[in-house]
Amino acid sequence: MVIDVSLAPRRLTRPALRAVDASPDRRPAVTSLLVVATILALLAGVALPSPALSVAYASLVPIVVTAGLFLSARQMAGVFGAVLMAALALSVVGDHAMRDNYVGGLLVTMTLLMLVDHRRSRAGVPQAVGSSMLVDLRERLRIQGRLPMLPSGWSVESSVQAAHGDSFSGDFVVGNTPTPDRFEVALVDVSGKGTAAGTRSLLVRGAFAGLLGALEPDRFLPAANDYLVRQGWPEGFATAIHASIDLVTGDYTVGSAGHPAAVHFQAGCGQWTPVRGTSGVLLGVLEGQGSEDFPRTSGRLERGDALLLYSDGVIEMPGVDIMQGLDRMLGYADRAVATGLPGAAARICASARAGETDDRAVVLISRG
Repeated sequence: MVIDVSLAPRRLTRPALRAVDASPDRRPAVTSLLVVATILALLAGVALPSPALSVAYASLVPIVVTAGLFLSARQMAGVFGAVLMAALALSVVGDHAMRDNYVGGLLVTMTLLMLVDHRRSRAGVPQAVGSSMLVDLRERLRIQGRLPMLPSGWSVESSVQAAHGDSFSGDFVVGNTPTPDRFEVALVDVSGKGTAAGTRSLLVRGAFAGLLGALEPDRFLPAANDYLVRQGWPEGFATAIHASIDLVTGDYTVGSAGHPAAVHFQAGCGQWTPVRGTSGVLLGVLEGQGSEDFPRTSGRLERGDALLLYSDGVIEMPGVDIMQGLDRMLGYADRAVATGLPGAAARICASARAGETDDRAVVLISRG
């Protein structure tokens, strides 16, 4: 059973994007439509009585905003020029106060949209289309990294919660069952938090999802390190923890790259025990790292046992000792065991000491 509550999927049904399709082959049609709308606003303002001038001026604002969102720089400039000419023509039949207020407002709006367009020019797509592409990419990679269904007797659930409720998180989880008898999962924390780390996280997630299960467990972290080193990002480091579990025997191995240690709940004694001996170097800092630089430790999940992976945002908080954060998390984990594990990952994630100020991620694997 899988309960994945991380960054719940959002339907990409956007009426505005449907109404104005800004794909490259339709932008000329959209440009023509906006110019025609500008001309109609001008004619209406001239033909109708003076009080209708306010409506005519106001109708130019959505034309400007639509051009800024959906058109290329050249097409946007053309629409802006037509709107300014219409606004100046309307000012001939209106009073000076109305002209100064509305024309000035239009100029401010156009300037802001042009500044935004200057920043997005490297991407080569309009703002609305770029946002849609980014969201679509996030959803595709989220689905690609969805945890697989495990056989009867096993359960895994994850929760990823971004800082300040953002849609993008520097923490992510990927899982795979390369064979019916083996389950692999990795929890990764990319440097930064929230939207600042979100773009790097999207790229890294796709790469790590491809590596997971394609290599022997002891080669995953070295390969992930090589990938990050090749990117050459100024802040391209990450921490990660990787677990490989035999779904027949319950035997597991865990390796870490600068990440907080996993904890193993032993049903026999009712205690959570840190999984020691897995402290490897950060990913993306040193090149040429081999399996020996990412030591692994082994254990066994008996019936009733559980393995908990988490990111540092769950236990860390400025000015508070990290051991206090760990004890607090394990207290919530104890209550989760007592009340039932379903939904426990989300509850533990939400109880983080850092609250909404940091990215948090939790993976809970249990054997029934």
